[in-house]
Amino acid sequence: MDTILKLEHIQKYYGNEGSLTKAIKDISFSVEAGEFLGIMGASGSGKTTLLNCISTIDTVSAGHIYLDGKDVTELKPKKLAKFRRENLGFVFQDFNLLDTLTISENIALALSINKVPVNEIEPRIIEMAKSLNISDILNKYPYQVSGGQKQRCACARAIINKPKLILADEPTGALDSHSSQMLLSTIQSINEQLGATILMVTHDAFSASYASRILILRDGEIFTELRKGNDSRTMFFEKILSVLTMMGGGQNDVC
Repeated sequence: MDTILKLEHIQKYYGNEGSLTKAIKDISFSVEAGEFLGIMGASGSGKTTLLNCISTIDTVSAGHIYLDGKDVTELKPKKLAKFRRENLGFVFQDFNLLDTLTISENIALALSINKVPVNEIEPRIIEMAKSLNISDILNKYPYQVSGGQKQRCACARAIINKPKLILADEPTGALDSHSSQMLLSTIQSINEQLGATILMVTHDAFSASYASRILILRDGEIFTELRKGNDSRTMFFEKILSVLTMMGGGQNDVC
């Protein structure tokens, strides 16, 4: 199996020599093609900082990040921006949709930015909308649809360019429990049926249980790794809760 993402001794500092904070101390791991990796940790553990390091790359204080075999920490800003645009997809907690554009136009925007020929855009949107069950809302505006539908639109926008890696930042954070479960099933389907490689940051053990592997951070370092293997999602969920309890808190303390 090919390695899509590889982090080697990533460190991230804030402040100066007189008052230096190490948000990420020394983290190394790899993500394989088609993998669904979850990253968890308490507030201040470094999980959001780690995601920012991967998504923006030029904010890394030390270490190397390889995406699809290329050391992206060595790229110049202009080439880096192009490389990120072509290889990374993003799903945010607050959707980041434009209210002045229809759902279809929001998805199309991702294709337009990557200069996809105009005659290819509509067929690709129709195909993607069908796979994510949002065909009936393509002509509606974001304020006319539910939170779950907005997030599926955000997923469509993230994967329509077929990026090497999809980064999901607390994707269920703004959703109710029913919409969260539907979205997680959608993300899992994107991973299993479309072969998308997903890295998801979440504070929620239930959300994390949809992943095939989880890294739990503590104080800027990897505390432990959990693999789903042949476990059911329920069994994996219980295993996650057990580790969180061992660390000193239940799922409500992980945020």
